[in-house]
Amino acid sequence: MRLGAAVWLRPLATLALIVVLWAGAIWAFRIPAFEVPQPGAVALALVSDAPTLLRAAVPTIEATLLGFVLSALFGVSTAAVMSTSRIADAYVYPLLVFSQSIPKVAVAPLFVVWFGFGILPRVITAFLLGFFPVVVASVQGFKSVDPEMADLVRAMEASRWRMFLLLDFPHALPAIFSGLKVAVTLSVVGAVVGEFVGANSGLGFDLQRSIGTFQMPQMFAALVVLSAIGVALFWLVEWTERLIIPWHVSRRRDVLVTA
Repeated sequence: MRLGAAVWLRPLATLALIVVLWAGAIWAFRIPAFEVPQPGAVALALVSDAPTLLRAAVPTIEATLLGFVLSALFGVSTAAVMSTSRIADAYVYPLLVFSQSIPKVAVAPLFVVWFGFGILPRVITAFLLGFFPVVVASVQGFKSVDPEMADLVRAMEASRWRMFLLLDFPHALPAIFSGLKVAVTLSVVGAVVGEFVGANSGLGFDLQRSIGTFQMPQMFAALVVLSAIGVALFWLVEWTERLIIPWHVSRRRDVLVTA
């Protein structure tokens, strides 16, 4: 119970300190409200615009989750192929690195031209941002299998598919989850980028509209909701990791601290 309280109290204390510094900076530097609003004004906007923000959050969450699921499925599959085939690794990995040098904001309007103003462009943008960290982390996990353990499994005449299921994939799970935790937050960013360039709903659309009309409290309120979505999805992946790989050394450390 003490550990659980500390887990929540420390971030809340840090958040309270940030709010105090925020208000203090506005007072000390005489920052006008049309540039940075007071924390109280943002809190009031959160309360008064709560129904609107919740409705706008629904399409953003949908695009984020769809893009994240696609990045997880295709990312892990691509990493598995690259880790078992030197040819695939030599040809595919450089292309993936090259694709990350292309700004997603620059290509997102193309998705709107190709696929219209629906949810698909937002899903694709979220997928592209989340795909690369999943691949990189998963490849590292698949390639870090203990060679002696692999030789032992081969000596037991296990098939390549059985070896993947019993050795490669479980061993790579900690690295895969590390990539997933990065990807889920980037998927939120991708969904918002897609809403910036071509959408008539979502938190990204509300952000763009608030910026255009200089409604700074509403803009900051939307940012707070987006941050809350990112944190919630991150902790959901973290909770899933604890359920699936309780045997990992990091999870054993948590058990020892709790005990």
